[in-house]
Amino acid sequence: MHPVIAEVTARIAARSAERRGAYVQRIRAAAAEGPARGALGCANLAHGFAACGPDEKLHLMGAERRNVAIVSAYNDMLSAHQPLERYPAILKKAVLQAGGVAQFAGGVPAMCDGITQGRAGMELSLFSRDVVAMSTAVALSHDMFDAALMLGVCDKIVPGLLIGALSFGQLPTIFVPAGPMPSGLPNTEKSRIRQLYAEGKVGREELLEAESASYHSAGTCTFYGTANSNQLVLEAMGLHLPGASFVNPGTPLRRALTEHAGRAVLDATPIGEIVDERVVVNGVVALLATGGSTNHTMHLVATAAAAGITLTWDDFNDLSAHVPLLARVYPNGAADINHFQQAGGMPFLIGELLDAGLMHPDVDTVAGHGLGRYRDEPFLHEDGTLDWRPAARGSKNESVLRPVAEAFAPDGGIRVLDGALGRAVMKVSAVAPEHRVVTAPARVFDDQLDFLAAFDRDELNHDFVAVIRHQGPRANGMPELHKLTPALGVLMDRGHRVALVTDGRMSGASGKVPAAIHCTPEAAAGGPLARVRDGDVIRVDAEAGRLDIDVDLNEREPWFPEYATHGTGRELFAGFRERVGRPDEGASVFAPSLPPQVVIA
Repeated sequence: MHPVIAEVTARIAARSAERRGAYVQRIRAAAAEGPARGALGCANLAHGFAACGPDEKLHLMGAERRNVAIVSAYNDMLSAHQPLERYPAILKKAVLQAGGVAQFAGGVPAMCDGITQGRAGMELSLFSRDVVAMSTAVALSHDMFDAALMLGVCDKIVPGLLIGALSFGQLPTIFVPAGPMPSGLPNTEKSRIRQLYAEGKVGREELLEAESASYHSAGTCTFYGTANSNQLVLEAMGLHLPGASFVNPGTPLRRALTEHAGRAVLDATPIGEIVDERVVVNGVVALLATGGSTNHTMHLVATAAAAGITLTWDDFNDLSAHVPLLARVYPNGAADINHFQQAGGMPFLIGELLDAGLMHPDVDTVAGHGLGRYRDEPFLHEDGTLDWRPAARGSKNESVLRPVAEAFAPDGGIRVLDGALGRAVMKVSAVAPEHRVVTAPARVFDDQLDFLAAFDRDELNHDFVAVIRHQGPRANGMPELHKLTPALGVLMDRGHRVALVTDGRMSGASGKVPAAIHCTPEAAAGGPLARVRDGDVIRVDAEAGRLDIDVDLNEREPWFPEYATHGTGRELFAGFRERVGRPDEGASVFAPSLPPQVVIA
């Protein structure tokens, strides 16, 4: 084991000992009680199986058959979740053939950041994670189930399902993915068209044609954003079947893996026993080694907490310094996630990280003990039966996926910045070295649309650091600011030194622009960004890990605009905005909240 991996894991375990111990004690006590439905009253139990067939009722009356909950994020508006429509019937049949019973326990909401970009609905996005967690808990709350299958793919949905599942950590649980859509318009071409549109050189018709050619069918979007980061991290944590993450929807192998998940969950280890500090570190390492979504600097902190584990940004930073970058997938490169899969995918990635001592091999997974099982790739025999075999050694495309000895970079894709402007994270895997340090005057905006309007007025043709503040979870739910990327990219291509500092999010869309994001304490909590003014000189230094300004902010009063709190359902989330924790603590409503304002020393 690499000494830094061992040291970080040990300190996580030490700081988490009390909370983790209490969590494990609770779920083991729940498991010791046996099938929960055995304690239900006759009327309660009759309600629970009233809609079942005669054979299923007989099975559920006794304790000899295990009952599996299916929790799904299906809707047919979102391409990633549309394939899940057929999964419950497939899973019910597979569970029944394996000697169990399955019931559809509940649905959870699934929203798309790609649709809500720049709209008021995006202000519900981060909070939807905790809504999904609570919805999952409601689905599992009926004391009817012995195991669970979680169906979800995208951004906040998978972390929410995982947090909810961990609150029932005594249940064996497998996550069942849908897979990415086939490759469409290359991501680099899509990015080029977006920048041309931002400059006014192509119209809406050309832009919509390009976007439609990129997002074109059922399945997950093919760029390496939060959705595909979810799948990669879950497999690295042993919560998917080996090799299940990136098999396209509608294929025989995809169906066979779905069926097998229904059978395997009956013999799986309880999820709360699987997700320990070693498994959390494995997930972080896989994220770093591939330049994954910065959203997981919040999601992994929040999901770890649900299992009684305290993960910090310092852990991310220290691991990132020693985990090499092994993948180039858009926006970190030209390839998409299908190219990653074709180059060797998860079996190659996990094998390389295990051989280098960068992942813990001796962990439990839904496929049994030992992460070494995830070196194998799934395949179908001629008769259609599913099996696993050792994956071919070596990358099939070293422009996409490389061994540790020939890594794209010696360190991972995420760095933590500290300084007078607070703490922030930066994804540097796609940022050229010459752009990782920017010192320039601030241009301050309280709304991303104001920035875009200034760009359209041709007011930003100079070196500057864009400060987009009052975008944190307390202010407006912490929306992604993806719409800024084309404009900032245009300015960089014109030769200007530009950077972004924000208490909002950029997620998997973080690309070539140096962006210090998730800045905390946020402006709405009285953080430093609330005191910045136009013209202040800011230094964004990813090399030294610094985020500094040339003035004493303590001599200024913070600025608080009037926040929009109604419309598009925002009024329903007032309690979330009041209670939400800091981004470096998971930005969760389940954690203690900050006081209304923070005095910056």
